[in-house]
Amino acid sequence: MEAVENNRVVLCASSKYEEKYYLNPEFDGLPQSIKDELQAMCVLFVEDIGGILTLEYDEDANLKFVTMSDKGDLLYDEIGSVLKIKQLQQVKQELLESLELYYRVFFLGEAIEE
Repeated sequence: MEAVENNRVVLCASSKYEEKYYLNPEFDGLPQSIKDELQAMCVLFVEDIGGILTLEYDEDANLKFVTMSDKGDLLYDEIGSVLKIKQLQQVKQELLESLELYYRVFFLGEAIEE
C-alpha cells in the first residue's frame, strides 16, 4: 500500500506551499462526490490556515487530521488549525465516520457489525 508511514496510511493531503492536493491512489474506489468533498475540505483548510494538512489512518483505523508548517512560516495559524480541525470534525462527522468504516471494511477486511 502506498503512502504508509509508521503504521499510518495517508488518505489525502494538501499543501499551501506547493498549492497541490494529493489523494492516495489506493482510495480511487471512493465515490467521486466523496473525493471532491475531501479535496475541497483539504484545500480550503490550507488556504485558511496555511501549512500542510494530511488525513491519515492510525494503527487503530481512526482518521486523524495532521498539520505541519515550514520553520519560520509566520503566516501559519497554529491556534486556528486546532479550532478548524475541531469544527471540521463536528461538521463532517458523518463523512469522517464513513471513511473510517470504508477503511476498516475494504482495507482491513473487517466484517460489518449490525
